[in-house]
Amino acid sequence: MLKEQIKNDIKDAMKEKKELKISVLRMISSAISGEEIAKGKKETGMTDEEVVEVLAREVKKRKDSISQFESAGRIELAEKERQEIEVILKYLPDQLSPEEIEKLVGETIKESGARSEKDFGTVMKSLSPKIKGRADGKQVSEIVKKILADCQC
Repeated sequence: MLKEQIKNDIKDAMKEKKELKISVLRMISSAISGEEIAKGKKETGMTDEEVVEVLAREVKKRKDSISQFESAGRIELAEKERQEIEVILKYLPDQLSPEEIEKLVGETIKESGARSEKDFGTVMKSLSPKIKGRADGKQVSEIVKKILADCQC
């Protein structure tokens, strides 16, 4: 289970004295525990899919922080956030390339019968389970908008 792997990796990082990794893994472990409590799953634990959702949110938070730090000229803090993202990404499924996302979007548009930009919500709703934790939602949204705008359906 992913949660157990994270806990074991915390122990290994402590033995190896990797401070950044320890810090990041503790943060995501805490986020997972908080989510378990919020969902009332402290006894049963969360599924790997639910853990992936938490990890994807943590990556998104850090990406948002990076843009804020860069606009404020705090490059060193932005770099720290990038390093944290690298640690978290090791626990997420392989990320989809833009080409793979475009292919999935095209398939989903055909399946859903979308005809224009008005069908954006329908496409995103159908697409979300296919890409959960495997792609940045903002990037996917932009690709869907672009394809629907260019759509000659």
